[in-house]
Parts: sequence; C-alpha cells; structure tokens
Amino acid sequence: MNMHLFIVRILAVLLASSCPFAISEVLETFTKCSEFFFKGQPPEISSILDSRSKNNHYKIICQKYHNMYTFATFYNAENRIPVFSAYKYTGKISKRPNIPWMVEPQLDPAVDDMTVPYPNQAINEDFFNNYGLNRGHLFPSGHAGDDVTAESTFTLTNVVPQKISFNAGSWNRMEREISDIMNKHCCDNNKVLAHVLTGAIPGNNKLNGKVNIPSYMWTAFCCYNSAANTFVSQAYWALNVDEHKEKTIIKNSLQKLQEFLSQQLRTKVQLFNNNCAKKRSN
Repeated sequence: MNMHLFIVRILAVLLASSCPFAISEVLETFTKCSEFFFKGQPPEISSILDSRSKNNHYKIICQKYHNMYTFATFYNAENRIPVFSAYKYTGKISKRPNIPWMVEPQLDPAVDDMTVPYPNQAINEDFFNNYGLNRGHLFPSGHAGDDVTAESTFTLTNVVPQKISFNAGSWNRMEREISDIMNKHCCDNNKVLAHVLTGAIPGNNKLNGKVNIPSYMWTAFCCYNSAANTFVSQAYWALNVDEHKEKTIIKNSLQKLQEFLSQQLRTKVQLFNNNCAKKRSN
C-alpha cells in the first residue's frame, strides 16, 4: 500500500469515528417514505425536484433509523445542505437527545483512491470554526413523536449553518408557536396530525469554504381539522442573519410562501398537494 493511500484511509477512519453513520437510504423516488408528505405527494419544484435527472447533485433521502423510516429529506450534495425535510407532527414532544451527529454513508461510498472523504455532505468538523453559526435543524428534535425519531434528526443531512442568535431566538420561538397552533387546529378524529415541510434557500457564502450558508429559512404545515371539516395551513420564513433583541419572522399564508419561494428559486413551487385544499369532499 502506498503512503498516500494509507493516509487517505486513516483520514477516512478518523472522520467516520467522529461522525457515526445513520442508516438511511438514498433513492430515486420518495415512494418508501411518502407517508411524510401530505397525501403522499412531495412538493412540486419544477426546475429542481421535477427535473432531478438533469441535476444529479440533488439526492432523495428516506431517513431511516433503528430500522424504521422517520422523515424524508431532499438534499443538495453540491451545497452540502438540504433543500427541505418533511415530517409528520403528532403533538407528542420529545426531549432533545444527547447523541453524536451522524452522516449518511450512501452519499459518500468508501473509496480507495485520493478522493477527499465526504465530498457530498457536511461533517461535524465543518462547524468547528463556525463564525457565529451552528447546526440548525430543519426537522427539530422537539417536534418528534418518539425518542427514536428525535435521535434520527441528528443527521448532518437535516441541518444547515444557521446564525446562532437566530436559531436560539426567534426561530426557536416560532417552532414552539407552530407547535401550539398544530396542537389546537390539526385534530383529525381526536388525533393531532400535521404534515410539515421545512427548508432553506441557498446563499452566496460558505462555512469554512465548504457548506453553503442559507440566505433564508422557511417552514409550513398542512393538516385537516375534522371538527371544522377544513384543511389548515400556515407558513413562516426569515432571513438567516444575526439578531440581538427581537426579530420579525414573516408569518403568512401558504400561498404567500409559495410565491416567495417561486421568486427566490426562479421556478414554480407548490409545497402541498392541491395547495392544502380547504374542504374535504364527502
């Protein structure tokens, strides 16, 4: 074995030991984890998700942990951040687990040449010199319905570099607010259930020259309220910037968020089937 190959293998082992593996699946479609999308249908993002064959740096991940699917992620391997994560909210709140951050082995198969380990995803070390940024969950562990699902959110394919004061401040308050709204309005036959999408819009800068720092973050939910026989939705978005005292997160309709995303991404965006239709047919 030559010295260069030996060094690469040692480096790969060290990186793997610092970032445990999540046993997820990188697939061609979301079919295996369609349950995490409203009516089983992922968003329509015409020039990205709908034409993925022309942009092979976009990856579909059915997040799997302890032999169960826990959520879904659409991932941009070129930017090393997710486009969005999709999950189900059931009103059950889990505590933040204390586990190491994980990586997805299927995004970066083992190699025996001089390829740099993990060229398609962020690793824990990328966040060490963080310049006021930390790991911002798209699917927050606090919205998970059980401990296994909460642990599964600690994969680096589910996070973006987020300003620390923003993450701990208004974004955290928004996550609690949206939880309260879903608990109150997303009740189908006495059970809380909502489908949530949370995503990030890429920015112009990279953390440590590798991981894209999003310009905006956004989230939206869609659910059915059986008592009122109506579908309910709500959306939020905000700049990923430092905040000191208060920060205004834009709270608006699903339609307004879709219009905003369509402008930012320069393509048509529909997050939920039939725009989260207002009435359920008999």
